[in-house]
Amino acid sequence: MRKLMLVRGLLLALFVFLVPAASFAQVSVGVAIRVGPPVLPVYVQPVCPGEGYIWTPGYWAHGDDDYYWVPGVWVMPPSVGVLWTPGYWGWGEGVYVFHAGYWGPHVGFYGGVNYGFGYGGVGFGGGEWRGGRFAYNTAVTNVNTTVIHNTYVNNTVIVNNNTTVNRISYNGGPHGIAARPNSAEMAASHESHFRPTTTQVSHQSSARSDKSNFASVNHGKPATPAMSKVNAREANQQARIGNGAKSGQLTPHETKNLEKREGHINQEVRNDRQANGGRLTPQERQQVNHQQNNASKAIYNDKHNGKTDRPAAAPKEAKNNEHPHR
Repeated sequence: MRKLMLVRGLLLALFVFLVPAASFAQVSVGVAIRVGPPVLPVYVQPVCPGEGYIWTPGYWAHGDDDYYWVPGVWVMPPSVGVLWTPGYWGWGEGVYVFHAGYWGPHVGFYGGVNYGFGYGGVGFGGGEWRGGRFAYNTAVTNVNTTVIHNTYVNNTVIVNNNTTVNRISYNGGPHGIAARPNSAEMAASHESHFRPTTTQVSHQSSARSDKSNFASVNHGKPATPAMSKVNAREANQQARIGNGAKSGQLTPHETKNLEKREGHINQEVRNDRQANGGRLTPQERQQVNHQQNNASKAIYNDKHNGKTDRPAAAPKEAKNNEHPHR
């Protein structure tokens, strides 16, 4: 059975490769599995890194016989005037199949999944294109208005303070979301679309290579649920170390070792960039990614090894001032 499912997944992947980009949104891609993905984690959206970026919410992908989390991230769209339709897991013929996300002039059907931050299950309320520039709705997106001025406020799109109430991450099947495409979403599915950008593909590949993203490791609570930009892992992991030290999950010794490890990786990156005109070769990128994966695992392990920086409670004073050891 496992071999049959693998062959089926390979055939689907080959079919998608041959399908024109214009019809990409109508294709169900990936492996077909019988167990639905975990619920969506609750997280804070990082601040938008600059004008023109559009938020793409995090989602559960599948690989190596397990679901793994692909962090939400701000990305540059492939063209002016397009919006992101998130991918989603759908139920059909007794299995769950992933429907890939895509870029297009309008947001199509994404299973009714409430990804938050403007993606409430139908359409997108986080921003809109105005005269060739993307304007951000600061009611539901985290934008620094002192840096980005192309903003507006539309509170009507807020759903329970932008927190995902229904955290179910799939459509149909047992306990799944019972949503169907409306007329506008059906029309959007017939428009010309762009596939996920190379940056987005790289982002998912990087997430899969980091074992701390797998549900069997994080139990549905990924250590890095979202990030500001793709390839900004060093900043996110530094934040994880800082949060661990602040909460007491990391001891001073663990914090020092982790920061030293991150500093060594960052110094290697700076040296490599300086030697290659500001860029990293594919081999260097692969090496850095491998090092950051190991560092991410070390951060996770140190934060969950039971050690703490919190002092133990002092023993209660013995009655009649007796020495506790007598």
